[in-house]
Amino acid sequence: MQARDKMVDGVRVPDANGKDPNQDGQTEDPKWQRPRLTRKSLMKCCLVKWIIASTSQQGPDSSDSDLELSMVRHQPEGLEELQAQTQFTRKELQSLYRGFKNECPSGLVDEETFKNIYAQFFPQGDATTYAHFLFNAFDMDRSGSIRFEDFVIGLSVLLRGSVTEKLRWAFNLYDINKDGCVTKEEMLAIMTSIYDMMGRYTLPSVRDDSPYEHVEKFFQKMDRNRDGVVTMEEFIETCEKDENIMASMQLFENVI
Repeated sequence: MQARDKMVDGVRVPDANGKDPNQDGQTEDPKWQRPRLTRKSLMKCCLVKWIIASTSQQGPDSSDSDLELSMVRHQPEGLEELQAQTQFTRKELQSLYRGFKNECPSGLVDEETFKNIYAQFFPQGDATTYAHFLFNAFDMDRSGSIRFEDFVIGLSVLLRGSVTEKLRWAFNLYDINKDGCVTKEEMLAIMTSIYDMMGRYTLPSVRDDSPYEHVEKFFQKMDRNRDGVVTMEEFIETCEKDENIMASMQLFENVI
């Protein structure tokens, strides 16, 4: 393995060039663009692990298997409507809601909760900044809290959405000030927060200049008209056409 290759959640993350040599020294095809609908891939998501762990603590309770609208101050949309808006099954939505309600009885999750979740799953690093950025990406109406509906709709895109849907969501994360464009500084802030959170979790250890190298290489390819910003169209088109970038995007997928 080259010095720049890293392991994230048991998955080898390519370097800035997207290289991921296997044991024979050959480059594997990028896997990021193929959504996997398995329980194993679902459980790689930190937010899902947090929810399922809370559900397990409650123990099996068939009487609590449906959305109990009267039990929360903020009432979520009906189960059937959420099932139509997401790619989760009815049973998965029931499990997610039980855990969500147990952790957030009000029906709303705040930024501090996100910070606690990622501090728990990435204790080797500092997850504060990344959790802040991720929370803002879920908090579309800038209310300072996330409803269960928005939570599961976002998870559905990230875990089971199409390539384009995932890229739109990723662009929204990088677009920190929500002005419709991503600057090099914004992209660097997100990448740096990911590396800070992973800390010693990466093997070999990440060099201090690694986020900058990634951003320089990505931005040079994405900013086609050289105006200093990347639009959503430039972002999506470049990612979809560049296998190296798509492979490197696996870093993003493994820290949700």
